[in-house]
Amino acid sequence: MAQLEACLLAQVDAAWQRCREVHPDLPQPRVWCDLRGKSAGQAHFGRGGLRFNARLYAENRHTFLAEVVPHEMAHWLVHHLDRGPRMRPHGREWQTVMRRLFARPPHVTHRFDVSRASPAPYRYRCDCRDHFFTARRHGLARRGSRYCCRHCAQTLVYAPLNNDEKSA
Repeated sequence: MAQLEACLLAQVDAAWQRCREVHPDLPQPRVWCDLRGKSAGQAHFGRGGLRFNARLYAENRHTFLAEVVPHEMAHWLVHHLDRGPRMRPHGREWQTVMRRLFARPPHVTHRFDVSRASPAPYRYRCDCRDHFFTARRHGLARRGSRYCCRHCAQTLVYAPLNNDEKSA
């Protein structure tokens, strides 16, 4: 994992250097691999850096480095422009940075399989679909909270993903 993280840090550094060509005073972001769930990356201005999902990175290395790192670095650059904090997150400025600086299409979301990274492994069912709950919501449901489907209005019923979860 240390080698993967080193590659990620090198890619972030290269993207930062590229951004400094147009904004020499751009501060260098700190980097964390502590993001969980379905998000691949996050520019976190309060913490002063970029957060990445280590699981999604490990499962999608090349695409992650080519798409997610420039995506988040574009947010970092746009935020540090004069009017940056007031600009829309995926607005015209961000799209311009993606196209002109990184030569990437400005996709707002990734297309990674998030089934193993999802923090919602507890399946509940209704007549029309499956719903996935986090451990916290699953615990509340097991203690008596009732949840209904927004589409068919039926009460959701726990449906373990495999036989080992029946006691959960």
